[in-house]
Formats: sequence, structure tokens, C-alpha cells
Amino acid sequence: MSREPILTARGLVKRYGRVTALDHADFDLYPGEVLAVIGDNGAGKSSLIKAISGAVRPDEGEMTLEGKPIHFRSPMEARDAGIETVYQNLALSPALSIADNMFLGREIRKPGVMGSWFRMLDRKAMEKKARDKLTELGLMTIQNISQAVETLSGGQRQGVAVARAAAFGSKVVIMDEPTAALGVKESRRVLELIQDVKKRGLPIVLISHNMPHVFEVADRIHIHRLGKRLTVINPTEYTMSDAVAFMTGAKAPPPS
Repeated sequence: MSREPILTARGLVKRYGRVTALDHADFDLYPGEVLAVIGDNGAGKSSLIKAISGAVRPDEGEMTLEGKPIHFRSPMEARDAGIETVYQNLALSPALSIADNMFLGREIRKPGVMGSWFRMLDRKAMEKKARDKLTELGLMTIQNISQAVETLSGGQRQGVAVARAAAFGSKVVIMDEPTAALGVKESRRVLELIQDVKKRGLPIVLISHNMPHVFEVADRIHIHRLGKRLTVINPTEYTMSDAVAFMTGAKAPPPS
């Protein structure tokens, strides 16, 4: 693992009125790793992820991507920079097809006048790319790329959202509670997907409350407490009980 982080944050502060959600928070993501971010409710995990993914603008602090300063004003700017986020609610449009969802906001237009003047979509190209990406991630249990997302199971929907992130996230993929609403079998598939995306060389930030999942797939675990990074632990050196004790303040953290 390269010792130069791909994504960093230093001294992030975010206040909402009198509430300080981020209190000089730091963050480091290294190339090709799965970094889990855990913390109690209200610890500031979501504010941290929102700052990294462009959904909120920090009041103070700085962030870098591949060593260059970043100042995202919207999630669209983060996406353009190569940071894709799979949100807990998946942000899919149920009535649209799998292919349409994969290319939502990034539709491919037909070449020439039909695309530039008449704004006609190149459905064949979108369906081919969507099918290729789903096949690459082992998701072609989905028979028909033009079927509506609302006809899919929870695990399949999660698969489409992950495939979309992996297709367009050229630098970082963030996954927010990807197994929260899924059963055992579907959760297993999502954990395999995380490994598949990692094998393709993309670093992943995994936000999760599910300790067994975190300890199974994470290379490092960032523990967030009271608005800042408390410590980062190696899951092979600590137990789930240790992680929970650090997270809740029951036990002093190891020096990071």
C-alpha cells in the first residue's frame, strides 16, 4: 500500500447553529484500501462523509485529492472529480430501467445532429455499457437491462447502485450503510461486490454500523467520536468489542 493518501482532510469544522458536527476532523484514505468509518450516532460520521462527497461545505479545514486541494460546492463537482457515493437510500429512480439509472444525469447522446440538436439518447450504447459493467461485477443475474428498477430485489438494487459508482468513480467510491436494509444472503453479495470493486484498484470508504461486516472487509477502521477522528485501528489487531469500547468512550484509544 502506497504511503501517500489519495484523499485527505485536515481540521474540518462544520457547525449547525450551536451544534458542532465536525470539530477539527482529520481523514486519510490510501489507494486500493477499504477504509471503514464507524462511530456512535451523532459522532459526526455523516457530516464527514458529506464534506468529502461535496454534499456540505465545511466552515474550516482543507481537503486534498491526489495531493491537490479540493473545494467541492456540490456532489456533482465531487462526481466530476471521480468521487462516487452510494447513498443508503440508493438514490435510484424506481420507475426507470436499470440502464437509465446507471446513466442518470450522464446520458449518452446519439452521435452527430441527432444527439447534439435533437438531444436523442443512444439507448443501445447505454444498455451495452450497463450490461458490460454489471457483467464485470458478476451481477448479470439480472436478465433484462431495460427492466424497471422497482422490479428488482433489494440486493439487486444495491448491485445497480454499486455498479454505477464503480462505472463512474474513477478515484474513490463511498458506500453509506450498504447492507443496512438487506437480508443475510443479499448482504453477503454486497460484501463480495465491495471486494470486487477493491480488486479493480478503487479505494472504498465504507460507513457501517455492522461490526462483523466491517471486520470482514476493512483494511483499516477509522473511529469517529465527538466530531473528530479518535483513532484508526487495524482489524487484525483489535476485536469488535475493542472497537465498540473506543467508539463509545468506554476504553481509551490506542495512539494513532
